Amino acid sequence: MTSTPQPLSQRGHLLTEQINPNSQNLDQLTALELVDLFNQEDQQLISAIAAAREPLAAAVEKTAQALRQGGRLFYVGAGTSGRLGVLDAAECPPTFCTPPEMVQGILAGGEAALVRSSEALEDRADDGAAAIANRNVSPTDVVVGITAGGTTPFVHGALQAANERGATTVFMACVPAEQFSINVDIDVRLLVGPEILAGSTRLKAGSVTKLALNIISTGAMVQIGKVYGNRMVDVSVTNSKLEDRALRIIADLTELSRDQAAELLGRCDRKVKLALLVHWTGLSTDQGQALLDQHQGNLRQAVQSQSAP
Repeated sequence: MTSTPQPLSQRGHLLTEQINPNSQNLDQLTALELVDLFNQEDQQLISAIAAAREPLAAAVEKTAQALRQGGRLFYVGAGTSGRLGVLDAAECPPTFCTPPEMVQGILAGGEAALVRSSEALEDRADDGAAAIANRNVSPTDVVVGITAGGTTPFVHGALQAANERGATTVFMACVPAEQFSINVDIDVRLLVGPEILAGSTRLKAGSVTKLALNIISTGAMVQIGKVYGNRMVDVSVTNSKLEDRALRIIADLTELSRDQAAELLGRCDRKVKLALLVHWTGLSTDQGQALLDQHQGNLRQAVQSQSAP
């Protein structure tokens, strides 16, 4: 399925390892010149995302399809790439009230590598394959392998194992296909050019990866009904900030007062989506939850089924 990663001594031609001509005098710049240079180089991020719009859209659709079927989304990576996957996965439960197992980050070296560099572990393809086996990845799952330079053995081992198990595989890299090719279901190339600090892919490559992961996870959650309009109606009300957001959403969409919104939210087990449905349809909380379940949690479909305004 995957190409064999090249020896370290043969990776200098990769786009992520090349020298950026715009930063040749990096160590001579003033602080303001440094900021301006970073800003100038970061303009490439938006163009890179635009160029990858079709594979990103395919990843959104495949992920949404998997989640509707009870599947899971896995991000696999090492170093910065892996940490970004873990970050995106960790942000899904509070934002969309998803169970922790729905979106998972797999980082070479495990939790310890989140705060302490364990970059040598990225060279172990067998560890990547073992991580996939340990999580019982199946054909209903999506596995996104993230590697800025495209060559990380841990990621390739994971993608190979995921492919053998029939999962949908997505490859995300910041080098063009002609520099490193791979056989996966969806191939996302985020080409932002050489880094200001040569080879430091936590910079532009890391930033564009974060943008792409935002799109995949948020886009999939929108498609499975975790959003109404542009409101976070499946927000997990677990602290004062999120409670305030929940009350504002209810008040804005229903024209209830804040106190009335609080009473409604409390009556509906602090579930914004259920509170809105109960208010709009006049159903009891039990009836409202049953209707949501019938429509796989899609609030708009549930409301429309009752011919509510």
